[in-house]
Formats: sequence, C-alpha cells, structure tokens
Amino acid sequence: MLIHWTHIGSTIVAAFLASLVECVEALTVVLAVGFARGWRGALMGSGTAMLALLCLIAVLGSALTRIPLGVVQLAVGTLLLLFGMRWLRKAILRAAGILAMHDETAIYTQQQEVLRQIGSSRGIWDKVAFVTAFKITMLEGIEVVFIVIALGAGNPGLLLPASFGAFAALVVVAALGIVVHRPLSRIPENTLKFVVGVLLSSFGTFWVGEGLGFAWPGRDWSILALIAGFLAVAAITVSACRRRALSASHIL
Repeated sequence: MLIHWTHIGSTIVAAFLASLVECVEALTVVLAVGFARGWRGALMGSGTAMLALLCLIAVLGSALTRIPLGVVQLAVGTLLLLFGMRWLRKAILRAAGILAMHDETAIYTQQQEVLRQIGSSRGIWDKVAFVTAFKITMLEGIEVVFIVIALGAGNPGLLLPASFGAFAALVVVAALGIVVHRPLSRIPENTLKFVVGVLLSSFGTFWVGEGLGFAWPGRDWSILALIAGFLAVAAITVSACRRRALSASHIL
C-alpha cells in the first residue's frame, strides 16, 4: 500500500506541475485578450476550448480501456519520454544561460500590442478575441490532456489522480488570475519545467520498460531512482553547458 500511494503521489505532483506550466502560459494570453479586446470574447473562447478538451478526454480515456495494457504502457511511455526530454532540454539550456528565460510579462505586453493593432470587430462579441483565446486554451490544453492521459494510462487507477493534479493546477492558476489580473511572472517557470521534464522522463522510462516486459527492481520504488538519476544527469549537463558557453564567450 505504501508503494501504491507513492506512485499515486508522484503522479499527482507530475500532473499538477506540468499542468501549472501550461495553464500559466494560457492565462497570460487570455488576460492580454481580455484587457485588449474585451472579456466576453476572451471568456467565451477559453470556455469553448475547455468544453472541447473535456470531450477529447472522454473519447481518448474510453478508447484506451480497449487496448492491451502492455501496448498502452509502451505508447504512453514513449509519449511521456518525448514530452519530458523536450521540456528538460529547453530547461537545461535556459539554466545554463544559452537560451533566454521565458518571460510571461514580455509575452503579455507583446500580445496586447498585437491585439490592439487589429481593428475592432462589429457584433455582439469580438471574433478576434474569441479565436485567440480559443486557440491558446486549446493548444496548451491539448498538451495537458495528453500528459494527464499518459500519466494515468500506464496503470489502472492512476487516471483519476492525474486528472485531480491537472484540475488542481487549473483552479490555482484561475484563482490567481482573477485575484491579481496580471501575468504570473513571479512563478519560476523554468524551474517548474526543469522539474516536470525530470518527472515526465522518469515516468516515460518506467512505462516503456513495463511495456517491454522489463521487471523493474523494487517495482514502483524504481521511479524514485529514475527521478534521482535524471535529476543528477540534468544537473551535470547544466554545469557542462554553462562551462562550454563561458569558454565560447572568452574565445569570442
């Protein structure tokens, strides 16, 4: 039971942090749309996208139950590994100073400026605001949906904890957005992406092994060892990339 709850806890944390990053990015654009074009179109577009995402979850979730568990584990493990390594690569390069840090305030200002330059729409609601809010919510939401389904599909009973983590992130970000009415630039997004990259890569490796029939030593406890391994390698890589960047700058 202890191992079981360890797995559930890590699934909730991974889903929460991954969803938190995507929700913050979506909130930044929705806020820009709301202030620049009006809240009716922004909220209608975002709400419509969320309804579409719920339908997507229902369809994909039911479809996965008809596929053999080994095939699901291999497929979702590969998906998680691809997501995780992509996030981890960018987070490593940003931590090493090679890529610029993600700036939500700058994105918010730029998006507002672009939206204000577009002429006002005639009618009951603003089509530009609707489409922009719908598109960003759908884009970021699809990533959340696939991450949640991938985290929950690897083992029966984990879809609910993964969904709970994602929903908790949505509630937290929405509440903060309502209260502060500005981009959540103080959230250390690169650190979150670094942690999420490690978690998703670890889960992905675990499920790929399960799908291939590999007997992990310690069963679910091996996930903690994978997390520690990915974290150590990522930290070493950051240090190596930073030294290489410094050497290159001195040569120039």
